[in-house]
Amino acid sequence: MSSAPNANTLSIPEALNRAHAHWQAGQADQAEQYCQRVLAEWPGQADALHLLGLMAHAYGNLDLAISHLRQACLAPRAPAIYSSNLAEMLRQKGLLTEGEEAAQRAVTMDPALVPGWSNLGILLQEAGKLEQSLACLERVVVLTPDAPEAHNNLANTHRRLGRLDRAEQHYRQALALYPNYAEAHSNLAFLLTAQGQYDQAAAEARLAIELNPRLIEAYLNLADVEISRHRHGAALQALDALQAFAPQHPAGLVARAKALRQLEYTNEALGFAQQAVALTPRSAEAHHALAQVLQALGETDEALEQFEQAAALPGTVAEEALIGRATLLLESGQKVEAMAAFDRALAAFPGSVRVLTSRVDAKTFKTGDPDVAAIEALLAEGERRPLPDRMSAHFALGKAYLDMGDATRAFAHLDTANHQKRSTFSYDSAATGSWMQRIASTFTQEWPARLQGAGAPSELPVFIIGMPRSGTSLVEQILSSHSQVFGAGELSALRLAIESQGTFPELLHGLTPARAQQLGRAYLDRIEPLAHGHLRLIDKMPGNFLYAGLIPLLLPGARIIHCRRDPVDTCLSCYTKQFGGEQQFTYDQTELGEFYRYYQRLMAHWAQVLPAGRYIEVDYESVVDDLEGEARRLLAFLDLPWEDACLQFHTNRRVVRTASVNQVRQPIYKTSKGRWQAYAEHLRPLLDALGVAAP
Repeated sequence: MSSAPNANTLSIPEALNRAHAHWQAGQADQAEQYCQRVLAEWPGQADALHLLGLMAHAYGNLDLAISHLRQACLAPRAPAIYSSNLAEMLRQKGLLTEGEEAAQRAVTMDPALVPGWSNLGILLQEAGKLEQSLACLERVVVLTPDAPEAHNNLANTHRRLGRLDRAEQHYRQALALYPNYAEAHSNLAFLLTAQGQYDQAAAEARLAIELNPRLIEAYLNLADVEISRHRHGAALQALDALQAFAPQHPAGLVARAKALRQLEYTNEALGFAQQAVALTPRSAEAHHALAQVLQALGETDEALEQFEQAAALPGTVAEEALIGRATLLLESGQKVEAMAAFDRALAAFPGSVRVLTSRVDAKTFKTGDPDVAAIEALLAEGERRPLPDRMSAHFALGKAYLDMGDATRAFAHLDTANHQKRSTFSYDSAATGSWMQRIASTFTQEWPARLQGAGAPSELPVFIIGMPRSGTSLVEQILSSHSQVFGAGELSALRLAIESQGTFPELLHGLTPARAQQLGRAYLDRIEPLAHGHLRLIDKMPGNFLYAGLIPLLLPGARIIHCRRDPVDTCLSCYTKQFGGEQQFTYDQTELGEFYRYYQRLMAHWAQVLPAGRYIEVDYESVVDDLEGEARRLLAFLDLPWEDACLQFHTNRRVVRTASVNQVRQPIYKTSKGRWQAYAEHLRPLLDALGVAAP
C-alpha cells in the first residue's frame, strides 16, 4: 500500500489508524476528517470508505453507508469482510438480491469467514430460500457452537421452515448461552405466537424490549402477538412506542397498516402501506400489506396487482400473497380463475397446508381426493407444524369428511380443531350471559323517551343481524342484487364507535341527545363513502344484534333485519368453521348452545322494544321455501321497488368476504334445512345446552 505523505505529512496507514482511534473514542467528526484526508490523497481507498460506511450506518444513514461500502468493495484487494458488511446493509435496505451476491462474494473470497456465512444465511432466509439458508447457518453453528447469535439465526430458519421443535431448541440454546439476549427473547416471542401461546409470547417480547428498548423487532413481535389475539388497540400501542424512535421504519409502517386495517381505519391504513412501498419498493412485505388494504377498500384490480408483485419479489410472503390473490378472485366470483390461482400457489409451494386449507370451501370433496391425503400427512408431523396450521388442517379435514359422508372421522377432526382453538383464549360463558342480560335490562320501553328525536337521521343504513351462519350472507346477497342497494359486508364501524365511549351498556346512562347525534354522525361518515350513490347500504355484521336497541337512538332512519335459522343447524354450521374474527363462543359445543340461548332471550326483548316500522325478522327456511315472496317482503321493508335481479342473486359479482362466499354463488338449495339430524350422535353437548331432544 502506498504511503505518500499528505499535507500534514501523515502516511495513509497513520491517517487510517487515527481515524479508527477517533471513531472508537466516539469522536466521529475527527474520524471522518482523517478518512476524507485519505480519500483526498487516494480516491477510492477501500479502508477509508469502509470506515465511513460503518459510521454512516451507525448514525442511521443507510443509503450513504451502502454507497460507501459499494465503492470500498470495488477495490481490487478489498477484504472479504467488506463484502459481508455490505451484504448486511443491503439486507436492511431490502435489496435482497444484491445483498445475496455480496455475501456470496465474501464467502468465496474467504470460506472460513463466519460473518459472511451468517449474513448469507440470513439473506437467503429473508428471500425465502430456506433450505439454502439452513445449510449456511448450520455451518456457522458448527464453526462457532458457543455463539448465541449462531443458534438464534439458525432457529429463525427452522421456524420459517415450520420445524418449530428445532427452532425452539436453538432459541433456548441461545438463551442458555446468553440469558439477556434480547433478540433471542424477541424471536422466541414470535415462535410462541405461532404455537398459540400468546401470554408467554407477550412476556418474551416485553422482556426483549426491557433488555433493549431500541430493538425494533421486539416491538413488531409484540404487535404481532396482540394482532393474533385480536387486541388491535394494544398492537397500536406497541407500534406507537416503536414510532417514537423509528418513525420511518418500513416494517413498522407495514405493521401499523395491518393493525389499522383490522380496526377498519382503512384510509389511514392505506397511507401507511403506500408509505412503506414508497420507502422500500422492492419489499414484498410492503406490497403485500398494500394489497390487503386495497382488498378491504374494494379495489379488487389494484389489490390483485399488488398481490402479484408481492409474490414475485424476494421475501417470505410469496405463499401468503399467492393465497391472498386466489382468495380475492374467489370472493369476487371468479371461481375458475381462483381455482387456477390456488393450483399455481400449490405448484410454487408443494404440500402447503395454507394453500390446501384455503381452498377447502371452494370445492366438494369426494373419496380419494389427493388434498385429503396431503393434509393428513401434514398433520402427522405433529407439533413441528405451527398450531394455526394444525387447527386449519383439522377444520379442513372435518369439512372434507362431511362432504364424503364420514361423520365419525369428520367430528374427530372438528372436535380436535375446536379444542385446539378454544385453548388459545379465555372465555367465560356465564359472564357473557350476565352481560347480555344487563343489555336487555338497560333498554326498557320507557328508556329511549329522553332521547326521542336525537341521533343522525339517514335512510342509508340497513343492518342485517343475527347469529353467524344464520343466513345473513344470503339475505345480503339477495338485497344487494338490487340496483339501489350496496352490500358493504361485515363492518365493525358501529361496535368501534360504541366501544370508544366506554363500557357497554353502562355508557348509555350518560348518553345525551347531542352525544347520540355525534355518534350517529360518526358512523355515517364512515359508511357514506362506501355507498357509491346507492339509496341503501347493508352493514352485515351479525354481532350487531348486541347493539340493536341503540341503533334507533343513534340512527333513527336505519332499518334492522334479523335473520333466524333452526338453532341446531345454526350452531352446527358455526362449529364446523374457523372464523376470521372473534367468535369465542363457537369453539365448544356446550358454550355454543349456551350462547345461542342468551342470544334468543335478547332478541325476544328487542322484538318488543324496537320500533315496528324499522325492524323485521326473516327465517332462513322461509327464504329457501319461498325466495320471491320473502325477497318482495324485504324490499317493501326497505321501501324499494321490485327488481327481478334479486331472484338471480347467485350471479351477482360483488365481492363477498365471509365464510359463506361459496354458498351465495349458488342458487337456493334446500339440503341445509334440518342438516343437523344426521349428526345428532356427535352433537350431544350442544343438544343438551339448547334443550333439544335427539331424534
